Amino acid sequence: MDVILHIGAHLCATTTFQDYLHQNRTRLAASGCAVWGPRRTRHGLFAGLMPDDRPLSGRDGAPRAAGRIRINLAACAEAGAQRLIVSDPGVMGAPRVNLRLGGLYCGLGERMARLGRAFDGYRLTVALNIRALDAYWAAVLSQAVTRGAGVPSAAALERLASAGRSWRDVIAEVAGAIPGADLVVLPFETFGGRPEAQLEAIAGLAAPRTHARGWLNATPRLPELRAWLPKPEAALLPPDDDRWRPFSEAQAATLREGYADDMMWIIGGAGGIARLAGDPDRKQAADPIPPHRNATRGICDDKEDRRLAGAG
Repeated sequence: MDVILHIGAHLCATTTFQDYLHQNRTRLAASGCAVWGPRRTRHGLFAGLMPDDRPLSGRDGAPRAAGRIRINLAACAEAGAQRLIVSDPGVMGAPRVNLRLGGLYCGLGERMARLGRAFDGYRLTVALNIRALDAYWAAVLSQAVTRGAGVPSAAALERLASAGRSWRDVIAEVAGAIPGADLVVLPFETFGGRPEAQLEAIAGLAAPRTHARGWLNATPRLPELRAWLPKPEAALLPPDDDRWRPFSEAQAATLREGYADDMMWIIGGAGGIARLAGDPDRKQAADPIPPHRNATRGICDDKEDRRLAGAG
């Protein structure tokens, strides 16, 4: 049985992809593909697996969690599954921790090593979604506002914009922690809003088209953000109805440049440790790095941008 570990990242249409898998689980099972999503992994299956998930006794729960996972893997294989997709971005960490530490998934290596050991002995593919850093951090900050974090300070924004850690570092840590796995990178700009294309890219099967255009956990836009904030803080946000762009033009340009460097490295082979997922519909442009959009836009462009802008 092949195992595909879809580890996220957060806010890269992961919730939409998971819902698509869940809605199509019967069709997928008929084709020999089983699915473990958060409904399964977060209700006891992965309990104790990660270093921040220790029981009250203080003992490391990873060995017991790994044993529990292996029992379930064996049962899945015995039931006739030829491949298993495990999708849970929580294994990478949490966006709020990224904000607190000012970087992308710090400490990821240990988490991935624990995950890899739990699935040892199976042919592994690790699927990782990435996203332009200015858009990723804007989505994280927007989500944080709805959870009581408030508007970030200028110093906090500068800290995020100048952080040296990029997706390249994340990819290198995943590859080092789970050696031998086929690490596949899926840019949000190509696969966001296209869960069927993502499934075909990571599993190599004919994906069902049903439930392929749902959209869950979209990043809140400015009116919703203002409603979450006290009036003095709400007044700090732009007055329009667009997405929130918290970074200055210079900061956003720095983040986009970092993402462009990451993409060029991935396209060039990522030093042999990862590969860029091919678009099964062959719609990917020669340059998969999205250009900075002009401020003057048409209605049709804006509708499409709203659909793609805020996936969780």
